[in-house]
Amino acid sequence: MNRKIGFIGCGNMGRAMLGALVKSNDINNDNIIVSTKSEESAKRINKEFGVQATVVNTEVVEKSNVLFLAVKPYFFKEVIEEIKDIVSDNTIVISIAAGITIAQIEEWFGKKVKVVRTMPNTPALVGEGMSAVCPNKNITLDELEYVGKLYNTFGKYEILEEKDFHAFIALCGSSPAYVFMFIEAMADAGVKLGIPRSKAYKLAEQSILGSAKLALETGKHPGVLKDEVCSPGGTTIEAVIDLEKNGFRNTVISAVEKCAEKSKNM
Repeated sequence: MNRKIGFIGCGNMGRAMLGALVKSNDINNDNIIVSTKSEESAKRINKEFGVQATVVNTEVVEKSNVLFLAVKPYFFKEVIEEIKDIVSDNTIVISIAAGITIAQIEEWFGKKVKVVRTMPNTPALVGEGMSAVCPNKNITLDELEYVGKLYNTFGKYEILEEKDFHAFIALCGSSPAYVFMFIEAMADAGVKLGIPRSKAYKLAEQSILGSAKLALETGKHPGVLKDEVCSPGGTTIEAVIDLEKNGFRNTVISAVEKCAEKSKNM
């Protein structure tokens, strides 16, 4: 990974991605540069991550051949207007902005540009993100593979068509909130049954983490794994029946559909 990497913007998601790249040791810190809004935040970035930091966006562009645009969506057009004349034909521009399409980015640059639209989710903060990746027609297979290696440093990724990004947002971008609600509900139940709250949260969190890891690493269908926990006439099947009676699966499916529809209409 010997390319020079730049970040314009370094909010929560940008910091998560930057931190993962630095920890991976695959990229020399001298090959990373970040621009922030203030001198104070630039100094913090430099001190915390040991990378170059500046308040000048154009400096980042001039020193990078992989450029993460990690600013808020409403700043996107403004930033592109500022940098478009100095972004080279060979620079890989990576967007992490929700709702900003490849076509918009290409239009704002007004010239041939290599663009990869991506959508990470917040578990990237702990190196367990799930990201969607979609290249435009100017990205080569080697360049796409390189971007994939970058995204593997803070979780996993899948290449999706851009039309599927609304579904991805509903399934992965927003789903941490659903899972946190599930954790909270499980912990509340634990407290109701007499377990101290701090322990109830830990028990619920580890159970969900372990269950997800079991599904990922065994490759078994979730229904099979569920069946393996449900003994005949046992406690688990009693709970499963109650969840089904109260529309558990239908509620989750409906929520994901509502989220995707909202994303389309924004």
